[in-house]
Amino acid sequence: MWNDGAPDSNLTEICSGAAYRVHTPGRLVIRRELAAELHKVLERFAREAGFTPAHPVEIGFEPGIFGHHRVGRAADIYRVGKIGMEEWKARWDQANQAEAAPKEPPATISPVAKERQTNLGWRLYQALKNYGRWSQPYGYPIQLFGPWTRTEGPWKYISDFLLRAHRDHIHVSK
Repeated sequence: MWNDGAPDSNLTEICSGAAYRVHTPGRLVIRRELAAELHKVLERFAREAGFTPAHPVEIGFEPGIFGHHRVGRAADIYRVGKIGMEEWKARWDQANQAEAAPKEPPATISPVAKERQTNLGWRLYQALKNYGRWSQPYGYPIQLFGPWTRTEGPWKYISDFLLRAHRDHIHVSK
């Protein structure tokens, strides 16, 4: 939810942590529970990825307009390390294609193993999946969607429509 001036004591601005910096085109106001969960997961992700208070990683959020966004219950992450999720996903797909291609002689380091260490988009998605506690409304999937949902997500049975809608960002809701 982007601040429209209406006060709500259950809303707070999303803030940077010690090892990560939040970047938004405006003032992103979300529910306190979502802010706390994001802070916990983003801080752990940043530290595990090697970032520090002296060298933090930038995480870019942009506004959402539907459903949970209207009441501050959702947030969309479009960039990590100043690179968009679509580019991180393209790098991930290239590594998987290289892994599947025949090699002469065999590579000493697997392209996917290398990508798991360097791909901040994939690593962020994994951190959100493994460390976050996201909303799961009755009869609906866990509210974590992004470019990796179909292959890596907690709910792999995502529709083509929903997957296309989240190809360039990671959506979380609490």
